[in-house]
Amino acid sequence: MKYINAKTILPEALIEELQNYVQAGYIYVPAKEEQRKSWGELSGYRKELDKRNRKIRAEYDQGISPEDLACRYCLSISAIRKIIYQK
Repeated sequence: MKYINAKTILPEALIEELQNYVQAGYIYVPAKEEQRKSWGELSGYRKELDKRNRKIRAEYDQGISPEDLACRYCLSISAIRKIIYQK
């Protein structure tokens, strides 16, 4: 996240009002609900995980055991089971 000096983008009156609540600190301004991105959407990591999980489920359906899948994907058996049963 990039920090921006309030003086460069906000009117003086708004800065003075904000200083009544916080001075020399950081304020996080969240995005509007309709502009929010879900986790992993920007980086593409969510798609990578979905692809990996589909592959794990397909291999399980072909008869590969959860233990073997755990070793193959460097995940715990518990994590593999969660992926398999989330169909």
